[in-house]
Amino acid sequence: MPTPTDDSSAEDNDLSADTDPSTDSAAFDVVEATVAEIHDAIENRDLTVRSLVEAYLARIEAYDADLNAILTVNPGARDRADRLDSAFESEGFVGPLHGVPIVLKDNHDTGDMPTTAGSKALEESVPPRDAFVVSQLREAGGVVLAKANLQEFSFGVDTISSLGGETSNAYALDRRPSGSSGGTAAAIAANLGAIGTGSDTCSSVRSPPAFNNLVGVRPTRGLVSRTGIVPLSETQDTAGPIARTVADAALTLDAMVGYDPEDPVTANGVGNVPEGGYVAHLDEDGLDGARIGVVREFFGRSDDESATEAEAERVTATVEDAIAEMDAAGATVVDPVEVTDTDFLDSARVLPYEFARDFDRYLAGLDDPPYDSLADIVASGQVAEAVGSRIEGSEILDTDPETLDENAEYLRKLDRRRRIADETTALLVERDLDALVYPPSAIPPVEMPARQPFSELRCELAAHTGLPAVVLQAGFTDDGLPVGVELLGRKFAEPRLFELAYGYEQASDHRRPPERFGKLA
Repeated sequence: MPTPTDDSSAEDNDLSADTDPSTDSAAFDVVEATVAEIHDAIENRDLTVRSLVEAYLARIEAYDADLNAILTVNPGARDRADRLDSAFESEGFVGPLHGVPIVLKDNHDTGDMPTTAGSKALEESVPPRDAFVVSQLREAGGVVLAKANLQEFSFGVDTISSLGGETSNAYALDRRPSGSSGGTAAAIAANLGAIGTGSDTCSSVRSPPAFNNLVGVRPTRGLVSRTGIVPLSETQDTAGPIARTVADAALTLDAMVGYDPEDPVTANGVGNVPEGGYVAHLDEDGLDGARIGVVREFFGRSDDESATEAEAERVTATVEDAIAEMDAAGATVVDPVEVTDTDFLDSARVLPYEFARDFDRYLAGLDDPPYDSLADIVASGQVAEAVGSRIEGSEILDTDPETLDENAEYLRKLDRRRRIADETTALLVERDLDALVYPPSAIPPVEMPARQPFSELRCELAAHTGLPAVVLQAGFTDDGLPVGVELLGRKFAEPRLFELAYGYEQASDHRRPPERFGKLA
C-alpha cells in the first residue's frame, strides 16, 4: 500500500502560517461525511482541510491493505490543504468543492503525480499537465487525495492491474468490485475519500458503484471533456462522478462539466448545463408524476454459467423492490417497454477497432513516453495476464488505424450505434418516458478468482447511444451484497435524472457503509 509523504516547501509553510493547527478533527466523523457536512464543519471552525486530509490519509493507511484500492497517495495533499485553509481565513470558500478530498481513477492525468492506467509500463509516467476534468476539480477547491487502482488500461470489468494487483469489494473482500473503476468505487464505499471519479467506456462508473452501494453518473457524450484521460474507445469514453449520495454526485458533475477546445465534442454540451447547476435539481419529490419504463430484456442471466439461478433472482428481486419504491414515491411504472434487440446492441461494439489507435495517440502526447505503442507494452510482458491475454486473443493489435475511415465493418458498427440512439430516443418520446430502468448487472459480484462476466452487465445501451445514465443504491441481496438500479434518460437530460435520482434516494435510503471499515479508534 502506498504511504503518503510530506514535501512541504517553505512557501507552503508560509501560506499555512495563519491556520489554526490546534483544530482537532476527532469530533468530526469522516465516515459517510457529505460535502455539505464537511463545509458546515469548516465554516463553524470545527474542522480544517488539513485535519480532514489527515483523517482520510489515516483511513487509507489503516484500511487499504484489505481493499487494495489505492495506487498512489498524493504527496502534495497536505500542502494543498494548508493553502486552502489559509485562503479560507482570508476569503472564505474558494469554490463548491473547497477542501473536499477526491480519489481519482488513475487514468486521469495529473501533472504532479504519475498517471499509470494501472500498468507497470507507465509506473513513472508523469504527464505534462492535468486532465481537463482534474483542472476543473482543483479549480472548484478539491484536494486530489489519491489515485485509485483500475482494470489495467480500463480493459475489463474486474479491477486487476499489473501495478496494483486485484482490488476487493468493500462489502465482501472475497468478491469482485467490478470495473474498470473498481478502485475508486471500493475506496469511496469504504470512506477512504469524500468523492471520486471514474471513466466509463461500457460500465465503469455504473457497475462498480452498483457493486459497492454507491451513486455513479455516466454523462451525455459531450458534456464532460476526455482530454487527458487515458483512452480506451474515443467514441464511447467519458468521465463521471462516483459518490455516496446523489447530492455529492451532482456537486462533482457540476465541477467536471465545461467546454474544452481540445475536445471539440464538448461544444455539444454548451447551453445544456442548467443554470444553477445540477444541485438545483435535487428534488425530493422528483419521482412524483414521473414515467419510468422497465426494460425487461435486461433482467435475468444471459449465460447459465455466469451465476446460479438463485443468485440472479436475488438481483432481480432487489431491483423489483426498487421499482416498487419508485411507484410508491409517485412514479408511473410502464412495464414493459422494448428497446433494441440485444444481439443488435452487442453487434455495435467498436472498442476493438479504436483501442490501439487511441492509446497510441495518448502515448505520443507524453513528453517522454516509456513505450511508443500498446503493442510494445503488451510485448514487454509487463501487462497483467488477465488483461494481456485478452488483448493478444483479440483483433485489437491487428487493426490498422490508418484504414478505419474505409473499414466497412467499423463504419457499419458506428451506423448501428446511431440507429440505436435514434430508436431509444424515439421510444422515450413516444411512450412519454422520463427514464428507462433496469439492473446495471443481472448477477451479483462474483467470488474471486472467477472473472466478472461482461455478458451479464447491462452497460451497452448508454455506452452505444451516448445517452446519460445514473446508477443508484437499490438495496442488498439477502446475503448482504449490494445491488444497483440504473436510470437512463434523454440526451442532456441530466437535470431530470437528478430529480428522479434524488427523489428515489430520499424515499428509499439504501446507503449503508461497509461494516469492515468503520470509524478509526
